[in-house]
Amino acid sequence: MEVDVAVVGGGQAGLATGFHLRRAGLVPGRDFVIVDAADRPGGAWPRTWEGLRLFSPAGFSSLPGWMMPPWDDATRGFPPRDHVVDYLTRYEQRYDLQVLRPHRVSSVTRADGDPTGRLIVSAPGTTVLARGVVSATGTWERPFWPTYPGMAAYAGRQLHAADYRTPSDFSGQRVVVVGGGNSAAQVLAEVSTVAETTWVTQREPRFLPDDVDGRVLFATARARIEALAQGREHAGVAGLGDIVMVAAVKDARARGVLRARPMFARLTPSGVAWADGTELECDAVIWCTGFRPALRHLRALALHTERGRVRVGGPSGTAALDEPRLHLVGYGDWTGPASATLAGVGPSAKAAALALAARSGPRA
Repeated sequence: MEVDVAVVGGGQAGLATGFHLRRAGLVPGRDFVIVDAADRPGGAWPRTWEGLRLFSPAGFSSLPGWMMPPWDDATRGFPPRDHVVDYLTRYEQRYDLQVLRPHRVSSVTRADGDPTGRLIVSAPGTTVLARGVVSATGTWERPFWPTYPGMAAYAGRQLHAADYRTPSDFSGQRVVVVGGGNSAAQVLAEVSTVAETTWVTQREPRFLPDDVDGRVLFATARARIEALAQGREHAGVAGLGDIVMVAAVKDARARGVLRARPMFARLTPSGVAWADGTELECDAVIWCTGFRPALRHLRALALHTERGRVRVGGPSGTAALDEPRLHLVGYGDWTGPASATLAGVGPSAKAAALALAARSGPRA
């Protein structure tokens, strides 16, 4: 198959890019294709834990073109995971984006030495030749596991937040939750309702005020973009705190379980131990320690990276500096401010789509 643009990844970043490619005049399935590894719509959302909720009402959690339908309940309208999956599924259908799945892209390579030639997107069951490629694979496929002494000797269960599904799996157990971000706080809040929990963090957790949610975070992120464009310093969202006080986390605070201990020094066969010799036995350790960009499919391009990130720039801010036919969307602030969020991915998706559409020539 030969197309103008191939988008790798059919999650929120890929769909937003597809929307803007379509708006630029490219026809889904003919001029551009979205290739996705999953067997169903929704990106990483269907694989997250059952109790996950957004930090914002639906109106502040929408992709470009179509607002997420509202969700109203006691959580101030913060939509649950399944509502987001339904929205992304309908979004894909609404704009007839014709996502090709399941095809896990194994590599993106150059067809030849011509810098204006085609890139080859290879996956089991399909091969796409494209003038330009958008990588929108996100981070969910690469959970980050830190290294601590004794991890191999620990006899209990260890899992990453990417593999956590429901608190009932830990009923009656002793569980250590590691991490100081939103995932750790939400997982702790759930698991602590059925298990004896201990929360450990590298530094003292920073909680946002109760009235701060995704709406404030988005406004703050936009203010930072404007400030930086004007040459002014702005702390952005990092200046507010790390943990949004969603309903479950507030409940955990009321129950007295939202207290963190310093990070342990090592694991033992039966639990964890601190540098002062204190030990704690536990049945499970849940590592809520973040994710890294899933970029393995780009290895053959031999792009220069910094801290595991491909260097991007150009007028769009999303083009790989070593391969301008490639754009990266949705991996975090380094590919566009707030681009890893539903509400924030639109501008960088639009910039990438317009840049690639311009390379493809005029459209009706």
